[in-house]
Amino acid sequence: MLCDDALCHADRRGPLRPRRKRLGRRQSDAPQPGCLASQAEIKRVKSNASLPGKPVKSTTKKSKYFETGNSEEEESPSSESGGDESDSAYEEDKASDALSEDDSVPEEASDSEEDSKKSHPKGKRARSTATDEDLLKGKELWREGVRTGLGPGKEVFIPKPKARDPGNVPYQDEVLHPNTKLFLQDLAKNNDREWLKAHDPDYRAAKKDFETFVETLTTKITEKDGTIPELPVKDLVFRIHRDIRFSKNPLPYKIHFSAAWSRTGKKGPYAAYYVHFQPGACFVGCGLWHPEADPLGTLREDIDVNADRWKAVLRAPALRREFLKGASDDDDAVVKAFAHANRESALKTKPKGYNADNENIQLLRLRSFTLGRPVSDEEMLAADAQDRIVALIEVMEPFVTYLNSVVMPDQ
Repeated sequence: MLCDDALCHADRRGPLRPRRKRLGRRQSDAPQPGCLASQAEIKRVKSNASLPGKPVKSTTKKSKYFETGNSEEEESPSSESGGDESDSAYEEDKASDALSEDDSVPEEASDSEEDSKKSHPKGKRARSTATDEDLLKGKELWREGVRTGLGPGKEVFIPKPKARDPGNVPYQDEVLHPNTKLFLQDLAKNNDREWLKAHDPDYRAAKKDFETFVETLTTKITEKDGTIPELPVKDLVFRIHRDIRFSKNPLPYKIHFSAAWSRTGKKGPYAAYYVHFQPGACFVGCGLWHPEADPLGTLREDIDVNADRWKAVLRAPALRREFLKGASDDDDAVVKAFAHANRESALKTKPKGYNADNENIQLLRLRSFTLGRPVSDEEMLAADAQDRIVALIEVMEPFVTYLNSVVMPDQ
């Protein structure tokens, strides 16, 4: 039962109302289906109103890219009755013809056109048809860092180098072979270590050819100058490697073969005979080239005291003819010709301890005392090359003997 106070409160508020269930926010806020349709129609109207006067583009009615293969079969009664399928090649051709007439769909390239395009590739694909031999042609594969241009997974076998074919000319001990000249010409064009390493057989063949030539020539030289002993070839032939430690020229190899004969071989204080084989610059010579300070001082003292002996040696008819360009039989003429031949290392002024007005000042300024005569390549490669060299050595023998008597007199 309710008390009186409760009734009084009830009377004040009025009649009691039934309570309503509260709906969730999601249910209360969710739009009704009818509202969605109306909103879509409003947007469509707005979008059409924003483009006044512009034709609306539409897709083509038919397109072979979007139609299903059996759409016509489902609509035809024959497909329902389980008859034959209607996707024959003939019907597809008719459908494609209709599409080309109505929708102007571009035609596909025929098989013959595709084959012609494949047979005539353009651009870089045309170069890809080259064989591996064409890609490797003309490349020095023995050089470090050279790229073959081949694809991955391919190996290149470099054939082992062989010496140049001697042809119809056999190698002989007393004659230089033409291949030796060819090797020096190639070395002058490719003066680097990689090239010489790749052409090592040619180098060894040329080196052996020159060494055998020097060995057989030594016997003939000793017959003309008895002071020259028969030394082994290694003591006569100069190395082909250059000393580039203090040189501005970085080339590692000499482009010539050379040898010297003296009482101590290619090295020592004595005057020597010299043979130089270089294509286009061969020569035969003798003397002292850049002697040290003590021998140079001794030579200058002898010139100052015994100048007549020097001039007598230089005035020999054969020596003037072969090495002094035919100078006349005159003291001044032979001294001038000899000084001109050694002018490259001569002093510009007087040497220390001598007057500038010394009558032998042209000889005193010299720092090298040499004689030389150029020889053609044909003469060096001829069968009688050694006989020519020995004949020149016979002419030079008095000059070499006199130099040695001054620098290293016999006790």
